[in-house]
Amino acid sequence: QVQLVESGGGLVQAGGSLRLSCAASGRTASSYIMGWFRQAPGKEREFVAAIRWNYGNTWYADSVKGRFTISRDNGKNTVYLQMNSLKPEDTAVYYCAAGGAGVVGASATYRDWGQGTQVTVSS
Repeated sequence: QVQLVESGGGLVQAGGSLRLSCAASGRTASSYIMGWFRQAPGKEREFVAAIRWNYGNTWYADSVKGRFTISRDNGKNTVYLQMNSLKPEDTAVYYCAAGGAGVVGASATYRDWGQGTQVTVSS
């Protein structure tokens, strides 16, 4: 099992930036891919971005492409989500997740989840 702790959420004005961090511990070697998902009130959880631990390949949802950047620091077992040009519709609880091989954008691919961090973007 992998333990994940997110941090970096907060309140920001539209057009601003935030950087989320996800610190992983435990059986991190068993994780093939790290992802960020988000869930807004009354909405389904949705895929945001993902990165492969070893090779650094990245994937993004169309809604965040060009504004968000996912990265990792293998030495620190930490994944980051740099969020720029934030919009009110980016408001959600953001979750970090660790998983094995599978469909990158599917929640079922990810076995372990963090507790989430709130991001609120005011207009």
